[in-house]
Amino acid sequence: MTTTSIPQIETYLEQFTEFQQVNLGQRLPWLRRLREDAFARFSETGFPTTHDEDWRFTNVTSIARTPFVLPQPSPTQISRADLQSWRIKEAEVELVFIDGRFAPEFSEFNSSHPSVFASGLAKMLVEQPEQIEAHLGRYLDIRRDPFCALNTAFTADGAYVRVGRGAVIDAPIHLLFISTSRYAVAMVHPRNLVVVEEQGQATVIEEYLSLGRGTMLCNSVTELIAGESTTVSHYMIEREHREAFNISTLRIQQNRNANVASHSLLLGGGLVRNNVHPVLAGEGGECLINGLFIGDGRQHLDNYMHVEHAGPHSSSRQFYNGILDGHAHGVFHGRIVVHKAAQKTDAKQTNRNLLLSDDAQIDTKPQLEIYADDVKCTHGATIGQIDADALFYLQSRGIDENPARKILLLAFAGECVERMRPGAARDHAERLVHAHLLSVGIARASHDDRSHNELEIAQNWEEVG
Repeated sequence: MTTTSIPQIETYLEQFTEFQQVNLGQRLPWLRRLREDAFARFSETGFPTTHDEDWRFTNVTSIARTPFVLPQPSPTQISRADLQSWRIKEAEVELVFIDGRFAPEFSEFNSSHPSVFASGLAKMLVEQPEQIEAHLGRYLDIRRDPFCALNTAFTADGAYVRVGRGAVIDAPIHLLFISTSRYAVAMVHPRNLVVVEEQGQATVIEEYLSLGRGTMLCNSVTELIAGESTTVSHYMIEREHREAFNISTLRIQQNRNANVASHSLLLGGGLVRNNVHPVLAGEGGECLINGLFIGDGRQHLDNYMHVEHAGPHSSSRQFYNGILDGHAHGVFHGRIVVHKAAQKTDAKQTNRNLLLSDDAQIDTKPQLEIYADDVKCTHGATIGQIDADALFYLQSRGIDENPARKILLLAFAGECVERMRPGAARDHAERLVHAHLLSVGIARASHDDRSHNELEIAQNWEEVG
């Protein structure tokens, strides 16, 4: 990996030294070692550059050069009324985090199910550290991604969710992360741990948004452990303001016959990187990776999928749709790795993109890496613009151009929504997608000087291995 130097390395080192002294570094030797090893790795590598293949389409120099600081605990100016429009009333549990810290006074514990437990990670490290030690950092590869190393080094708080054996939880568990503008160039590193035990069923919504404006970095990591024969849906929703940097990593460990769905909605942020890394370790695992990213202005939205098939008779599906306008830049880098023991693997990867302006850009790289000899794997991507024939058809039925374009964009985005399991989580995602498309102006009429015969320009490829 080729990485950049850190001009503020002394600042990071000073912050880390102070952080270790006040955040259980002394009382829990295993946690201290975990943090120290991660910080040593980060100090060794620094931030990635575009010379690194996994980051070739995303330049993080603006993050590396910004002297971010950890926010200090202080009374919040947010009231419960401020949160009402962001709540999901059907939620089983709703944990609220302000600037990376668990806020129990704003959280809702509606669950009466004895097999559901949810709390702040920092609270668990004080009261039941053995439960956290059993899983924290066991699967995440800090050597592969410097942002994961940085998160681990500064791990202090986040969400801990455990769903007991055989528990079926229909309502979603909502994790709401709110960044405020109280601190200049602040960085937060939420660390979430979700454990679903054997035969459990659950839905977790991880949502990031911001109040006010100002440069900030949210670098989150979620470790999701899906036990044998579980059914888990995870939603990553990012809708922070345009000055925000958001780097998120979802590391999924799937055991035998586990069925996991990852749904990502990238709607906000200035520079966003969404990493999804499932490992289908047990036989018969199934994984759906479904995403939608919508950008305009100068947003940069990067989606990196790294799917590992390690057990036999497993299957995965990746479907990502992108809608880009203005000078927005989208990235889809999907990598499927089929290990030698993963015979009878069935994997498919599809990326579809709409460019609504001449200045919008998409880099898409589907990738297969196969070491087994009895598999079925395909990948493909399309890049195009709104179908002129479909637009003409709607206009010929009396629909004006602007509403017709909105209908087509909502239908394109709706493909991702349709892959979500019906329920409160899907309803929440659908409302956000519709409101976003209709509010930011991304569904406006096309430029008059754009020739109709260029409206359907696509680049297609499909490779079967």
